[in-house]
Amino acid sequence: MPFEIIPAIDLLEGRVVNLEQGDYDRATVFGEDPRAVAERFFAHPLRRLHVVDLDGAKRGKPVNVAALREILATAGDVPVQLGGGLRDLAAIESTLALGVERAILGTVALRDPQLVRDAAKQFPGRVAVGIDGRDGKVAVEGWLESSETTVLELARQFEDAGVASIIYTDIARDGMLGGPNLELTAELAETLSIPVIASGGVGSEDDLRRVQALAGRGVSGVIVGRAVYTGAVDLGRALATAQQEEGACS
Repeated sequence: MPFEIIPAIDLLEGRVVNLEQGDYDRATVFGEDPRAVAERFFAHPLRRLHVVDLDGAKRGKPVNVAALREILATAGDVPVQLGGGLRDLAAIESTLALGVERAILGTVALRDPQLVRDAAKQFPGRVAVGIDGRDGKVAVEGWLESSETTVLELARQFEDAGVASIIYTDIARDGMLGGPNLELTAELAETLSIPVIASGGVGSEDDLRRVQALAGRGVSGVIVGRAVYTGAVDLGRALATAQQEEGACS
């Protein structure tokens, strides 16, 4: 499976933002036009785009549908995955019907794991599980609530569910540019047969290389947000470097 460097577009009230450590009161606005941001990303040879409906995650239902449609209109053949507010089969089905390639289920993975199983069965290859952790414990409801379930405990529940990937975000690192949680990401990937995508904390192209070095242990990709917007990561160069390293290892 090719290693994926996946840029992220986080939507809040129709704008492109990035939160620090999942705090809605610490949102930096990076764009007023999600479609224009997406077009800049799609100018590169992406294998996937990651979109988060932050309002949807907080309210429990899709909110930024208009912005999502704008992004999808310019995606071409690039797969788009979406998380945030997908809490029932109807919402999952309608989101996939818009042209989203993969629905990411977060809160319901903890609250209603059977729904994840049902969705993965109904939409093979098009359902991923997003696990957001704070101090190793799962956080839900747009990162506003914490649980006593560990990231590893929750991930293991879906080992035989048929989900396409596990996306693990360390909330304490998210938006802080200090580097992702490589240790827990690697532990997840080694524990599961499901591909694991790292998220949260990428601050440099060296961080991307460190995650890619875990590809042989089951890490299939990495999501990068703030670092692309601030210029700490040059997306075109990072994609080219990842492809070169992939070729050298093949």
